[in-house]
Amino acid sequence: MSSSSGRAQTEPLAALVAVFALGVGLSLYAGALDATLPALTTDREMAPYAADRLVAESSAFGAVVPPLEDHVAPARPTGYELNASLRTDEGTWAAGPDRSSAAECVDRSVTVRVAPGRVRPGLLEVCVWPAA
Repeated sequence: MSSSSGRAQTEPLAALVAVFALGVGLSLYAGALDATLPALTTDREMAPYAADRLVAESSAFGAVVPPLEDHVAPARPTGYELNASLRTDEGTWAAGPDRSSAAECVDRSVTVRVAPGRVRPGLLEVCVWPAA
């Protein structure tokens, strides 16, 4: 019977470096995929993509936090303009340039944090159009 000291083992530091390298590689892949995804979609699919991205950028703990001005630029697809408006019973917030007549729009029902500890249902409208 052989002893366990004769079996192949990996040093803990080498294993940690390998896990770190794998994590960095996956992060770079996900970032590159996220950056190229708008180029792979058609114009008709751009508004839902931008709306999903804006919700992700402007949400904290599952609720959209107005104002939206700081979140429009990161959510805007490359080569497009983005206009967003958020409506609740307690207020309306808008961000982005004036909407073009050629804009493709989509609505999303979202939860909105109107004050610390207070959330309300709201409607987010996101419109995108090709940049001039």
